[in-house]
Amino acid sequence: MFIDEARIYVKAGDGGNGCVAFRREKFVPRGGPSGGDGGRGGDVVMEATQQHNTLIHFRYNPEHKAGRGRHGEGSNCTGKDGEAIVLQVPVGTTVFDEETGELVHDFAHPGERVVVARGGRGGHGNQHFATPTHQAPRESEPGRPGEERRYRLELKLLADVGLVGYPNAGKSTLISRISAARPKVANYPFTTLEPNLGVVTIGEMPRQTSFVVADMPGLIEGAHLGSGLGIQFLRHIERTRVLAHLIDVSDGSGRPDPVEDFKVICAELESFGHGLMEKPMIVVATKLDAANAEKLKKLAASAKRRKLTFHAISAVTGEGVEELKHALSEAVRRATPEPDAAETQVPVF
Repeated sequence: MFIDEARIYVKAGDGGNGCVAFRREKFVPRGGPSGGDGGRGGDVVMEATQQHNTLIHFRYNPEHKAGRGRHGEGSNCTGKDGEAIVLQVPVGTTVFDEETGELVHDFAHPGERVVVARGGRGGHGNQHFATPTHQAPRESEPGRPGEERRYRLELKLLADVGLVGYPNAGKSTLISRISAARPKVANYPFTTLEPNLGVVTIGEMPRQTSFVVADMPGLIEGAHLGSGLGIQFLRHIERTRVLAHLIDVSDGSGRPDPVEDFKVICAELESFGHGLMEKPMIVVATKLDAANAEKLKKLAASAKRRKLTFHAISAVTGEGVEELKHALSEAVRRATPEPDAAETQVPVF
């Protein structure tokens, strides 16, 4: 089950109370105050990991509480700090404050750690309240409560290439052909109900290269307004570097004009915003083994006018698939910024 949204409640640990105690030993009259401080409450920490690829572990376990600090004890003994808890989230998770809607953090790299609720400070024992004129204080300080927050988590898949297009355009068949992913493939609309990721490798070691492809559920007109399944998954295309727009040019597609199909999906991407139409795009004519020559020619001419790279493939026979893989790999390489030494360090909070 692919879960890409969750709402959680987190509660950091309360600080322990300070202690009221006095030193009482033989031959030590008026030993003075010896109440220890309370321990600090545990923090709630989020950490990005590649071991999870959905938020399903938060859907059925929405409340998370850290340990509270122990109270202070006599003989100036400080209470034990509460245990922090670490919540692991998939890379690509964005955390929003449920009440204000403010973005708290965007987990873009594995190993990133952020404190999302800080534990309360422990209270002072009566040893801190002794003065020359007040040598036997009987007051202490209670521990501070830990922070409690409600967050909304959204997962946006991290992929190099996003496959977009109408339902039954051949996206799932293509990703199953070029990678080890095995999505459901059937001859009816909306076969794909959740995104699928596949790793595509090119060449042999040691010069082997690879990139990640995301197969998105089919888009239809009005997807950015909630029609079909597109509104649930359009945000997963935000983080892709390259878009591959698949268009069915076969006689049995039931859609007479591939250029119009291309325009409709582009309009949906533009209406959704977030810079989707600014990404590099490759136009892919699919089902070449059963292609209509007129449709194919018309789509190729339209791509040329728009100065977009055009490929025609048949995922069933394999025709044109290798050329498309290399074209996607080159497009990803050009769209990938050079790593900066300062950016390679993973921030730890």
